[in-house]
Amino acid sequence: MRQRAGSHPGLPGEAPVGQLGTVDEDTSSKAATREPVKRLKPALILGALGVVYGDIGTSPLYAFKEAVKAAGHGQAEPAAVIGAVSLILWALLVVVSLKYAVLILRADNHGEGGIVAMLALLGARHAEPRSRAGLLLVVGLVGAALLYGDGAITPAISVLSAVEGLKVEAPGLARAVMPITLVILVGLFLIQSKGAAFIGRIFGPVMLVWFAVLALLGIGGILHAPQILAALNPLKAVEFLTHAGWHVSFAMLGAAFLAVTGGEAMYADLGHFGARPIRLAWFGLVLPALVINYFGQGAVLLAEPDAIENPFYRLSPDWAHYPLIGLATVATVIASQAIISGVFSLTQQAIQLGFLPFIRIVHTARDAQGQIYVPAVNWLLAAATLSAVLIFETSDALAGAYGIAVSLLMAITTLLAALIARRWGFNPLLVFAVNGVFLLIDLVFLSANSVKIFEGGWYPLVLTAIVAVTMLTWLQGTRLIEAHRVGARQDEGAFVAALQAHPPIRLPGAGAFLSAATKGIPLHMTRFLERSHALPARCTIVTALYEEMPVVPATERAEVTRIAPDLYRVTLRYGFMEDASIPDGLACAVAHRGLPADFVEDVTVFVGHETVIPKRDHRGMAAWRETLFAFMMRNGERTGAFFCVPARQVVEVGTEIEI
Repeated sequence: MRQRAGSHPGLPGEAPVGQLGTVDEDTSSKAATREPVKRLKPALILGALGVVYGDIGTSPLYAFKEAVKAAGHGQAEPAAVIGAVSLILWALLVVVSLKYAVLILRADNHGEGGIVAMLALLGARHAEPRSRAGLLLVVGLVGAALLYGDGAITPAISVLSAVEGLKVEAPGLARAVMPITLVILVGLFLIQSKGAAFIGRIFGPVMLVWFAVLALLGIGGILHAPQILAALNPLKAVEFLTHAGWHVSFAMLGAAFLAVTGGEAMYADLGHFGARPIRLAWFGLVLPALVINYFGQGAVLLAEPDAIENPFYRLSPDWAHYPLIGLATVATVIASQAIISGVFSLTQQAIQLGFLPFIRIVHTARDAQGQIYVPAVNWLLAAATLSAVLIFETSDALAGAYGIAVSLLMAITTLLAALIARRWGFNPLLVFAVNGVFLLIDLVFLSANSVKIFEGGWYPLVLTAIVAVTMLTWLQGTRLIEAHRVGARQDEGAFVAALQAHPPIRLPGAGAFLSAATKGIPLHMTRFLERSHALPARCTIVTALYEEMPVVPATERAEVTRIAPDLYRVTLRYGFMEDASIPDGLACAVAHRGLPADFVEDVTVFVGHETVIPKRDHRGMAAWRETLFAFMMRNGERTGAFFCVPARQVVEVGTEIEI
């Protein structure tokens, strides 16, 4: 995402809103977007094990089992077993190792990754509707929305598949699996308000133990049936898929894709750990452990074809079943916590870039910027996750719902990465050849997963559609609001001339009027003057803009312009990974940019409170979308609170706007 200027219309009532700016020539270049070289710390590698690889690390609980079951036989046939292991192996090598670890991690935005970073690199934020860039923006927002669908399914299938290990040791406990899963998930969402910091301290060490156990179990299985090593040959996968018939082949491809879900977290969490720790953790431990375990599960099925109901737990000796179930449950909770935290982070970025309305965000750790809790999102996600467990009941049934959202997201990521490579000046033939191959693979997996739409794949797609429509409605609605503001704002010169011709009563103290634009007088300022015939003795017009970069240095935070002796304009700039604070921003303006100190002493912050009235004249959006937008405007977080202004300092000035 990259481009500057133009007001951000997403702020209710002329409050400052996330505005994306244009970038200088050098910052849009390939060199400028390269991740800065950081000193490699073992703690980063350990942390990446828990946060980045929690999801893909728990895939052995269900992925291989579903891939073999897709062959459609009551017992596992050797050809199906070897073909499934080979398919999973090469999917991990090509999709995760080569595409994500080697190539996609290079498409960073000043060290940050994810769909939001890609949209920033492509400068799609201010694209005009129905333009080529506008279509790109829609595709990107759909990709972001897909993460919400993934976030609802991942905790459900991960925890459910871990608890289902009880069926192996005690079949009589089968009925208790779903209630236990629900209790664990309810507890997980209840503790979100406490923050993930205390869980985060054990993320890495627990997952280190988990991956070590995966490898040890796999080695034990391979020793019992070393003929499984034939799966190292990719032709074994090709041979089985070509002879099994298209229906079986598609079913196995869709199930095998479950082994690579979670690979997209490599790119999404790039900013937290950096590319080197993520790559070292993957190639040094995670990939070998996963491959060994999948081969071990395959070996178990070659030796015991009736172990197909749960080959993962059949790898362990009888005495280790209950400890393994406990470890697997903890690992899946960690994987779930990581995806939930990722959804919170994505929501924060979407709000700051104007894709969602202001929502209450709680910071749960004073010394960690990324530790946040979003109550509304937490409970909506909890409702979606618990509903998934109640609807599908088993991990086998949930497997049909899992995969289609991630495969579509991976295809979108590949497409955006190709466009970024072209923007950076790479040879178009090389870009087309490399990304074309990866896109073809993504589309094959997407096609294989699409046949599961009626088996449960509809569920994450419905969630995705709801989130995408919400984002697009908010984006379009804020543009309509800003169009109204532009026509109604008074010119600065005319405003100052009117003050000189008819001096208002000057109230003691300082006043800061929040505005969504960098030019003109905000509507609530002229409305306040019109109705009260008064203004504070010292006035500042403040606009907070969110740039399409993760962080803006404090020394570049504020830009101060003197409009009149008692009137200043302050433009504050923040990165999309930062929190905008009006008090801190004004302090920066005083310290670095020459705003007089008395303009921020005991300042009263004036915020416009706009009430949107849907109008059925077909000039804006469809009536139902205008109603949805008005609902979001009414129920969003208060502007003053979102920008960290104490409630006692805020005065709201109301305005009605028809769209």
